[in-house]
Amino acid sequence: MDPLASVSEELAEIDGQIADIFRALSNGFQKLEKVKDVSRQSRQLEELTDKMRDCKRLIKEFDREVKEREGRIDPNTIRMLNEKKQSMIKELNSYVALKKQHQSNLENNKRVDLFDGPSEGFGEENVLLASYTVDVGTETAAALKAQTEQMSRIVNELDSIHFSIKKASKLVKEIGRQVATDKCIMALLFLIVIGVIAIIIVKLVNPHNKDIRDIPGLAPPANRRLLWSSPN
Repeated sequence: MDPLASVSEELAEIDGQIADIFRALSNGFQKLEKVKDVSRQSRQLEELTDKMRDCKRLIKEFDREVKEREGRIDPNTIRMLNEKKQSMIKELNSYVALKKQHQSNLENNKRVDLFDGPSEGFGEENVLLASYTVDVGTETAAALKAQTEQMSRIVNELDSIHFSIKKASKLVKEIGRQVATDKCIMALLFLIVIGVIAIIIVKLVNPHNKDIRDIPGLAPPANRRLLWSSPN
């Protein structure tokens, strides 16, 4: 008699379903290794993946049934059930690893079929694609060349503008210095004229003031004595 049946019929039934799935997985992976067609391998691998999902669901149900009976069965039986569950998980993980290995091999085979498979019906499309690629490359190169020439012209124009601005700035500084010099000369002449006018006004108002020297060319004529020669 199955020891699980003495504990619970539900546990025994779940254990039987899991055992059936494990046998199906073992046979399925053995058959999968003999299949050469990529599409058939993919379909069988999907079927085996579905079985592994069912097995995982049943193991969870088994664990829930064990936890519900923990308070009603002895510790040795609990230990035996937990060991049974761990054994199920370990076996399922081995099939999961095997599935990943086959899936990786399947993807590699698909890549090989993609590059090494028959190319009938694709020759004309490949030629058109190559021609289109060449045209796009030519247009891109021409556009890049035009943009490069435009950038060169812009750089040259910027250099010319910078040189013109620098030259104009230098010219403005020179003009500013000349204007400042002319203003100084005009101011000095203006002061001289004002001084001369002031001296003239003072001399006219007070002609006998000896403190103010006569301006050359503007002094009054000196009194001259006429000398008459006496007749002999």
